[in-house]
Amino acid sequence: MKQKVDVRKITLVGFGIALNIVGAFVALTLRLPIYMDSIGTIMVACLLGPKYAILTGLGGSIVSGVTFDIYSLYFAPVQISTGLIAGWMFQKGYLKGNKTPLGVLIFTLPTSIISAMIAAAVFGGVTSSGSSYIVQVLGVIGVPTVVSVFIVQVITDYIDKYVGVLLVLATVRVLPSSLKKLANIGQQESHDEGL
Repeated sequence: MKQKVDVRKITLVGFGIALNIVGAFVALTLRLPIYMDSIGTIMVACLLGPKYAILTGLGGSIVSGVTFDIYSLYFAPVQISTGLIAGWMFQKGYLKGNKTPLGVLIFTLPTSIISAMIAAAVFGGVTSSGSSYIVQVLGVIGVPTVVSVFIVQVITDYIDKYVGVLLVLATVRVLPSSLKKLANIGQQESHDEGL
């Protein structure tokens, strides 16, 4: 059965990729200790569910990686994890109201583990991110690289993802009803497919 291409969904994914790229560029340029490269992924996870969020995260990593930050390519699995788990958390209602801090923690932990393994194994803990400075300080005081990278990743990822979720929730509140309706359709399709 042939599926119809939905231009609005493709446009939202493209907009999410652009948000990821702009956020990553700002964070990299200012050497911020957070990454800001998953705001678009989180937005698409909220509006369309995990499947589209994975595409958004992967697209953002690829474009950032070939244009201004080669490290971004290596961290594509982190974006995939973010899109998948954030999509699930939005569908289950864990990223709304009082459950938000717990929901962010649930999708931050796996992404932090993946990110820490990549940063420690491939780059020795030093990447293009401003959080690398914190890893180096911990290394100077004797904390092993893998441990310091994981500690820094959990803290900075949690702050980064929490800020992203709050920005997305604030934005979704002011979206036109047609986009909110599209979001409900997108999430229902993902749920029906078992994602």
